Amino acid sequence: MALIKSISGIRGTIGGQAGDNLTPLDIVNCTAAFGYWLMQQGKATKVVIGRDGRISGKMVSQLVANTMVGLGFEVIDLGLSTTPTVEMAVMAEKAGAGIIVTASHNPRHWNALKFLNDKGEFIAQADGEALLELMESGAISYAFTEQLGAYKKGRGHLEAHVEKILEMPYMDVEAVRSKGFKVVVDCINSTGALAMPVLLEALNCEVILINEAVSGDFAHNPEPLPAHLTELCERVKAEGADLGVAVDPDVDRLALVCEDGALFGEEYTLVAVADYILSQKPGNTVSNLSSTRALRDVTERYGGQYFAAAVGEVHVVEKMKAVNAVIGGEGNGGVIVPDLHYGRDALAGVALILSLLAAKQMSASALRATYPDYLMVKDKIELTPNIDVDQLLVQLEEQYQHENYNTIDGLKIDFEHGWVHLRKSNTEPIIRVYAEADTTARAEKYVSEMKEKALTLVA
Repeated sequence: MALIKSISGIRGTIGGQAGDNLTPLDIVNCTAAFGYWLMQQGKATKVVIGRDGRISGKMVSQLVANTMVGLGFEVIDLGLSTTPTVEMAVMAEKAGAGIIVTASHNPRHWNALKFLNDKGEFIAQADGEALLELMESGAISYAFTEQLGAYKKGRGHLEAHVEKILEMPYMDVEAVRSKGFKVVVDCINSTGALAMPVLLEALNCEVILINEAVSGDFAHNPEPLPAHLTELCERVKAEGADLGVAVDPDVDRLALVCEDGALFGEEYTLVAVADYILSQKPGNTVSNLSSTRALRDVTERYGGQYFAAAVGEVHVVEKMKAVNAVIGGEGNGGVIVPDLHYGRDALAGVALILSLLAAKQMSASALRATYPDYLMVKDKIELTPNIDVDQLLVQLEEQYQHENYNTIDGLKIDFEHGWVHLRKSNTEPIIRVYAEADTTARAEKYVSEMKEKALTLVA
């Protein structure tokens, strides 16, 4: 059981003792701190909220909504929705902020609150730090009877979101419609089951859903990793489909399956979308430090420059704005298209992938074969009370001081044939150890050596 407070919000396991897990008291305290901070900034009187399909989602969302009303805010509740839809609804409603109730890829007993600014983007690091201080102080004043806020349900935002996607300058809607693609979608028992059909049917796709009951009782681990997508791979082959689509519970991450049942590779979702966008609008790209080198290679093919950011959507977005990137995101299947909005968006990713397939007149497997082939290995170290992560990173940096390394987020070492990255997770009590190389064996070697050194130092 866990409770994690970070600059982007609060995340934890439902139930148990307040302060140790995500309980109703923690939910109210965190929401109240965000609302009170907004009041102090004079930034908002209206807030948009929405949630994924988790079992605890309705309970958490109601606590959030009523707390904000108790502070005097007008609450627009989208109910079951997607993270990118809520982000776009903040702008559409001219709201001052947003709150998304989702623990993204975490298992079903987790939930979280994610906070958005008036642009529908995750709040900046400095704002998150100020919010954490306020949360700890508990110095919050609520509205009196005459100043209580209001509550209403928001409608039509998913349809508006899809319409904006179809209007993107990169989309060739008629070309996609003429193909009549057959697409299998693993909805992971959450709001992808509500959102994906709206998009795909608008593109004249034949849609087959699996795990479509929006129950929050996830049919498998909700993170769209290879080990969790065997059912989707088998179904794509059995149905003779053109593409398989897997999303996480809040529909901001996207993994693809080729027509032959092979995985396209979660890391290559962004690579393929970047290939398509750069072919029409050459420019710079951004991904986080734990993402594949293939994006750099594709970017340079079009004459652009690739930039790396710290892990976390807020950091990627900040870097994208700084370098005027035309496309960016994260190697976990997160695609950010600035011409739509500055947020990871699996719906936009699917639409652009289908446009790319239609434009190139090729299968998903043939498309994948056109990109540089790097292999990634992802591992972790469980955090224990005796591990001082900051001190560990300093010690490891000393050991790798003669290599090409980066410390903007943990420690990343770049070698000739690949890289290894060690960093503390923002969402789980673990240290992530990722590596990529030209062979799986080499990537595994990078990971095992880094883990061995780290565990020796903390022993």
